[in-house]
Amino acid sequence: MSRAVCLLFLACWLAAAAAKQQANIVQLNEENWEQMLQGDWMIEFFAPWCPACKNLGPVWQELAQWQEDLDISVGHIDVTVDVGLSGRFMVTALPTIFHVHDGQFRQYRGARKLEDFVSFVEDAKWQEIEPIPGWKAPDSLQMSVVAHFYKLSMVLRTVHNHLMETYGLPIWGSYLIFALFTILVGALLGLLLVCVIDCIYPPKPSSRAADHRGESEPEDDDDDVIKDDRVGGASGSEAEEDEEGDEVEGEGASDEDGEEGEGSQASAPSSAQGSPRNVRRRKPPRAD
Repeated sequence: MSRAVCLLFLACWLAAAAAKQQANIVQLNEENWEQMLQGDWMIEFFAPWCPACKNLGPVWQELAQWQEDLDISVGHIDVTVDVGLSGRFMVTALPTIFHVHDGQFRQYRGARKLEDFVSFVEDAKWQEIEPIPGWKAPDSLQMSVVAHFYKLSMVLRTVHNHLMETYGLPIWGSYLIFALFTILVGALLGLLLVCVIDCIYPPKPSSRAADHRGESEPEDDDDDVIKDDRVGGASGSEAEEDEEGDEVEGEGASDEDGEEGEGSQASAPSSAQGSPRNVRRRKPPRAD
């Protein structure tokens, strides 16, 4: 009986110790991750299915017991639950460990033993590592956008699995639905962007229309000049016809005078030469 009581007491003590160790590790998520921006932290990104993460688990719990001595907080993030944080920190391998000092992030790439972690923090070896640049910092705006894309990818993956498991769609059918949805959303976004640009920057009248209006005015003047030339040409042709008629009449009159008598023409040569020819003159055409 006493042996059973001792075993029960030992089991309760081990459970309490394990719970205490687990409680020392801060569980970070999308809602409380910003508290790591203050003070010193050691953060582990893990997944329950990862063998390397399982091997690191006991060591990480032992490190959590050194929090008060090292004046540091120890936390971990489950990437299967908080996918957005894995995108925010650009986690590409598991487990991934970060050291955070007052909002400056450094990735730990050393050995994964307890003494190595303690030496890394106690001897301030983290100062030898270059911090992550500002444009890749997890608290930057662009990394927040990346985190939302990671969340969207998980939503699409969930929908993809639901279509295949619930409705029995083949893989290509699910991909076809996503492709059509992507094209439709892209077309709507493009139309919205064009409308916004037209509202902000309304289109201006083209210069070709203005040039066409400017060129149409001198064309009227050219038409007037062409009309005047035509009128002047017609008047000139009429004057030439009249002059030719006068010359024909003059030649006929001279022939008749020659038939009536050559004597009179010979007797008075001076008078015939001295008399001026009567030529009808037309007035010049009046310009319109």
